[in-house]
Amino acid sequence: MAIAVEQFFLDPNYRGTLQRQLQEIVTGGVLAGRFRLGERMPSSRGLARHLGISRITVTLAYTDLVANDYLSARGRSGYFVSESAPRPPSFPTPVRTESNVDWSRAIGQRFPPSTVLQRPEDWRRYRYPFIYGQTDARLFDHQNWRKCALQALGVRDFAALTEDSYGRDDPQLIDQIIRHILPRRGIVADPSEVLVTMGAQNALWMLAQVLLTQRRTAVMEFPCYPALREILHQSRCNTLDVTVDALGLPPEDVPPEADVVFVTPSHQCPTSATMPVSRRRALLEQAEKHDFLIVEDDYEFELAFTSSPSPALKSLDRGGRVAYLGSFAKSLFPGLRLGYVVAPEPLIRELRTLRSLIVRHVPGHIQRSTAYFLAQGHYDAQVHKMARAYRERRAVTEVSIQAEGLTLAGASNFGGSSFWMRAPGGVQAAQLAERLRHRQVLIEPAGAFFGKGRDPETHYRLAYSSIPAVDIPEGIRRIAEEGQALARCRA
Repeated sequence: MAIAVEQFFLDPNYRGTLQRQLQEIVTGGVLAGRFRLGERMPSSRGLARHLGISRITVTLAYTDLVANDYLSARGRSGYFVSESAPRPPSFPTPVRTESNVDWSRAIGQRFPPSTVLQRPEDWRRYRYPFIYGQTDARLFDHQNWRKCALQALGVRDFAALTEDSYGRDDPQLIDQIIRHILPRRGIVADPSEVLVTMGAQNALWMLAQVLLTQRRTAVMEFPCYPALREILHQSRCNTLDVTVDALGLPPEDVPPEADVVFVTPSHQCPTSATMPVSRRRALLEQAEKHDFLIVEDDYEFELAFTSSPSPALKSLDRGGRVAYLGSFAKSLFPGLRLGYVVAPEPLIRELRTLRSLIVRHVPGHIQRSTAYFLAQGHYDAQVHKMARAYRERRAVTEVSIQAEGLTLAGASNFGGSSFWMRAPGGVQAAQLAERLRHRQVLIEPAGAFFGKGRDPETHYRLAYSSIPAVDIPEGIRRIAEEGQALARCRA
C-alpha cells in the first residue's frame, strides 16, 4: 500500500529549507500514526512533480530519513516507512479538563507584570526602526559564527556539549574572558573570580539575592534600567535612587546608609552619559568611607568608538568593593543570553551556588561556541565592523537631528548606539510614537526607565543600531513632522 502524494503539501510560510520541511512532514506523519510501518513512500519523481520541487531535494530528504531510521530503502522497490521507526505513543486520546484550583489562594507570591519598552514584535518590518539593542543582520558575522558553532558540536568538544558540569563554567570561555575581554577594561582576574551568567539581567538578579536583605539598602540611578528596579523591588530591600546628570551618577549624592550601589558608568542606561574618571575615583572613595559595595554594569563599553573608553570602576578598585558585570548582548546578539560577573572569590562562590540551584550552568554549546569566536579573532573583527557602521550612523543621526530641530535630552561623547531625546513642546512621547508607527517609524518612549508615577512622558530613546545610515535622515524628518504637528495641536 503506497502513501498518496495528496497527503503531502508545503507551507509557504515555513521558515526553513524545502528539504527540512519535507523531512518534518514525514516524521510528523510517522509519529502521528498517519504513515504506518511498512507503507511505501511516493516515488521521488512523483512527489517532486506533485510538490513542484526538485527531485534531488526529495532524494536528499529521503536519504536523511533513512539515516534516522524513519524510512528504509529497498533497492529498486523504493522507500518504505521503516519497520523499526519510532512509534507513536499509545496513550489514550487526551481530554482537555478545566482546573478546579483556586489560584488566587494557591499562588503564594505574586509578581507584577514586567515593565517593558514599547516595541512591536514585527519591528523588522518597519522601514525606519530606531529600535535599541537588537542585532543588525547586515553587520553580524553569520558565516564565522556558524563555523564556531559547528566546531563546538564536534567530537573533540563532546564533553563540553553534553556533560553536566556541576556548576562549573567552560574553562575555554573563562580563559578567553580573562585574557581577551577583561584586559581591555584594565581588569585582572583569576578563574575563581569569574562566573558565567545567562546575560546581565540574570547577573543583576543573582547579585541582588546574595547581597541584599530586607534590612539593607540598595541605591540605583534615576532614570535606570527597568528590570533592575523590578529586581530590587522583588528582593524586598530598601531602595533609594540618585538622579543622574550629564556626567552620570554624582558620587556626593549617594546616601551614607547605602549598602549596595548599582551603576552604569560607561554609558548610563538610558541617558548614555559617561562618568569621568574623577567621578569614578570619588565613588570608590565614598564606598570606602561609608562601607558600601558597588555593582558595575559595564553597559556598552565595546561601543565607545568616538574616543578611548575610560577605565572600568573595577580596574580602579583597590578594596575589592566592585562586582563587575559584562555581557555579549550588544557585541554579538541579545538572544545569546550570555554574560559574566567578575568579583572577589567569596562572592563568586555564593553566586555559583545560587546559580546551581536555578539553571545548574549555562549551556555548554553556547559557552564553547563563544569561546571559539573569541579565540579565532572573529569577535574583534565583529566589534570593529560594528564600530565603523555605528560611527557613520551616529554622524548621520547627529546631522539630521540638528537639521530637523529635534531636542537632545542628553549627550555622550563616547559613542554608544542611541540618543536620549525629548519630545517638543510638552508632547507625550507615547503619543508621538503611536502616530509615527503609521508612518513606518519606530521610536521608544522612555516611561519604563522612570517608573510608575514618575514618568515626565516627554522622553524617548532614538537608537541607530538597527537602521542603515541611508534611511536615517528620512526617518528623523518624519519624527520632526509628527512632533511639530502634535505641538501645534497642544498650542
